[in-house]
Amino acid sequence: MNQLKPFIYLRRSLISLLLITVCFTQLHGQSQTNKRAQWFVDARFGMFIHWGLYSGAEGIWKGEPLRNENNYAEWIFYRNRIDKEEYLDLLDRFDWESIDPEEWVLLAKQAGMKYVTLTAKHHDGFALWDSQVSDYDVAEYTKPKRDIVKELADACQKHGLKLGLYYSHWVDWEHPYGWDHNKEIYSISAEHYDQYWQEKVIPQMRELLSNYGSISMIWFDMWINHSESIITQKQLLQLKSLIRDLQPDCLVNSRLGLSIEEDSDIDYRTLGDNQLGTQKLDYPWQSPGTVAHSWGYHQLDTEWKSTSSLLQALIGNVSLNGNYMLNIGPRANGKVPYEISQRLREMGQWLEVNGESIYNAEAFDLPENQHDWGKITYKKVADGIHRLYLQVFNWPYNSEVPLTGVTTKPQNAFVLSDKLQASLKWRHQDVLTSIELPAAQPDHLIPVIVLEYDRKPEIMEKLVAKTVDGGFSLKVENGFSEEGKGSRFGYERGGTIPPHVLVEVTYQVGWKLFIDEPGNYRVDASYSFQGEKPAGQLKVIGAESALEHSFAPTGLTVGEPNSKWHIPNFSSHNLGVLYFPKAGVYEISMNVEANKKQPLQFQWLWLKKQKN
Repeated sequence: MNQLKPFIYLRRSLISLLLITVCFTQLHGQSQTNKRAQWFVDARFGMFIHWGLYSGAEGIWKGEPLRNENNYAEWIFYRNRIDKEEYLDLLDRFDWESIDPEEWVLLAKQAGMKYVTLTAKHHDGFALWDSQVSDYDVAEYTKPKRDIVKELADACQKHGLKLGLYYSHWVDWEHPYGWDHNKEIYSISAEHYDQYWQEKVIPQMRELLSNYGSISMIWFDMWINHSESIITQKQLLQLKSLIRDLQPDCLVNSRLGLSIEEDSDIDYRTLGDNQLGTQKLDYPWQSPGTVAHSWGYHQLDTEWKSTSSLLQALIGNVSLNGNYMLNIGPRANGKVPYEISQRLREMGQWLEVNGESIYNAEAFDLPENQHDWGKITYKKVADGIHRLYLQVFNWPYNSEVPLTGVTTKPQNAFVLSDKLQASLKWRHQDVLTSIELPAAQPDHLIPVIVLEYDRKPEIMEKLVAKTVDGGFSLKVENGFSEEGKGSRFGYERGGTIPPHVLVEVTYQVGWKLFIDEPGNYRVDASYSFQGEKPAGQLKVIGAESALEHSFAPTGLTVGEPNSKWHIPNFSSHNLGVLYFPKAGVYEISMNVEANKKQPLQFQWLWLKKQKN
């Protein structure tokens, strides 16, 4: 994988989006998916395998750890400036009798994965197949000759998984004219780079596409656009044309070096390393992720993610129309570290029960972070049967899940892991569906609640969701209107300064929320104000009444003890009570009057019904 900050192509113009829409076939709700990529959209979950010469080093060379804080063990050849011949000596550490790629495929199957992608050639230039183009390959250095790509391809075919191959086309540390980053200092000519391209990249890709049966995807790893590199668009188009000619159904990812906006024939976008989705996209996309941190096996890497966090990553991506490819880094004996295999098998056990909510599922129409209890996926199961899958990350302490924004009344509700599908109690009120949950959490990882409808559920947009504990958290990002001058800031100083809006003049925000219980609702505001005495005005209007509040000085606080870490103090202030006479949708507005000398840093409003 790459060692630099991922470059993600998120600049989209209206024209390019229209072009993409024209070039894709509409299927399911993920409208910009071509026929080639339909299996990929349905699969949602795959395995990445980083394995090669670097696996023998295990992140250490001659007693010295990898020379980079990111600890990407597969970069040790380059990072630790290893001589090529000495690098090949790592082969002595491999136990070829115990290395069986079928074991990787079986693990993928147990994990509920639908495809496998192997690093056929990583940046070190060493091929894991019997290449006739170069003798820098596994067959040249093993007796009897091994061809890991063939062994993996045979195993995938045997067990019904699709095969993907990673090929490092841009970077190659072995070929004298391949790109390595020292050439930023000691440059090479475009002619020499093209020599590498024509005598290694193109013929090796021809081998992979011709000799190993059906290849479902070629996974490239160029994390910048070609315009920022030595590669030309012409060379990339040559490579893509070769794939289209030899394997018309093979997918090509955006790390080829051509963005989806630049070339609508790119099948899916690849996000950055371990970068999860943040917005719903209507074309295929994927996050490559690790169980620990390094991609290749690193003996010092202990940053293991929990099974729950890995499932949340998968679910979060699917809830935004995304795909998740989770990496394993086998050791030199081919064995997968226990910490990885254990988590993958646990994910597979969860998917065996709850896979209906992942495979062939897609994003629903509500905002991705609307609810505080988890995520939502959607599927049309059959004619007249549509299901919302409420993926409950945080089992509510009060055993009730509120779903805000769906106007359609459900026909049934049940726990997906319940084989009897016993109906749960629920009530539907205009745009709020409340589901009563079992007292005991039915799944120790992530329970899934199914809501069943006779048609695709309709929604009301831009509502603030009711939280699990019955309140409403009003932030700028979940408002439906915004006027005036307000500068948004995200987390700062290691998260000790929360996201907020700096108001120096006049600022207004509007929210919509559904009040299901009439009565008095307490209103609190969180902000920071560094004036020495009360000033300005914050006015909240709702249900034909208003609350007025002068900013109270909040002073400073210590963000980190003993570090001279002094930051603005954000504190909560009670503004009073708003009375809502009946159930229904209400608009709440906030007007702020401040000045540049005494600005307000606004964070949120909080509304919750007072106890009688």
